[in-house]
Amino acid sequence: MSDASELSPFDPDVPNPARMYDCFLGGSHNFAADRAAAGRVEENVPWVVAAVRANRFFLGRAVRFCLAEGVDQFLDLGSGIPTVGHVHEVAQRVSPRARVAYVDVEPVTVASAAALLDGDARTTITAADMRDPDAVFDAPGVRDLLDLSRPVALLTVSVLHYLSDEDDPVALVERYRRRLVPGSLHVLSHVTGDHDPDPMAAAERVYRGTATPLTFRPRRRIEEMLAGTELVEPGLVDASQWRPQDPADAQHRGFWAGVGRIGQYRRV
Repeated sequence: MSDASELSPFDPDVPNPARMYDCFLGGSHNFAADRAAAGRVEENVPWVVAAVRANRFFLGRAVRFCLAEGVDQFLDLGSGIPTVGHVHEVAQRVSPRARVAYVDVEPVTVASAAALLDGDARTTITAADMRDPDAVFDAPGVRDLLDLSRPVALLTVSVLHYLSDEDDPVALVERYRRRLVPGSLHVLSHVTGDHDPDPMAAAERVYRGTATPLTFRPRRRIEEMLAGTELVEPGLVDASQWRPQDPADAQHRGFWAGVGRIGQYRRV
């Protein structure tokens, strides 16, 4: 199921961070410009693949945590290409009834996802700009799949760094959380330069030449994005340290990550 209208122009000669992320994960949904830019990042940050894998491992653990908490609906913003080990695979392996609404704005990502998900009635991909929550919630792939009278897991994993400070990601995620009932969960990860400032600053310069530059933020700024939620233990930590179960030698620090419980909001 999909809503695959294109919302942004496609130029294979301009590197795209979503497709670069696919490169780091060893995927095939990318172009020469993406691979070249990913290579420049890796020249400056040799451990980038290990850090990206740590973030992917965190995503899997967080999805399983949500299911253990009884939350079997997922709204994945800026989902990227749902390749091996992505949300619907992890969730439906635990609970075949799990529903996953993917949302992304990049046309190749949406088209690739639609092809991969063809025939999966419990998973959708919607072409929408996450900066417009009303458009996201009103899209058929979200509106007709998720039951908002029940808890939902809001996933903003490795996506909020694509928003500039002018986009005000703190206020944006608050708008999403206000649409969700108590008992919902907010899963977040965000790239940072806190651990390795000089190499990450060089990587940030590479991303300035892509379709969507990144904003590397410090822990205190990322923590604000979960303000108003009840942080699940161990709180906001490096992705590799959030309830670790995966081999430490396959990972590297680089993403702050956490899960917050969404409580009661006064409806307006």
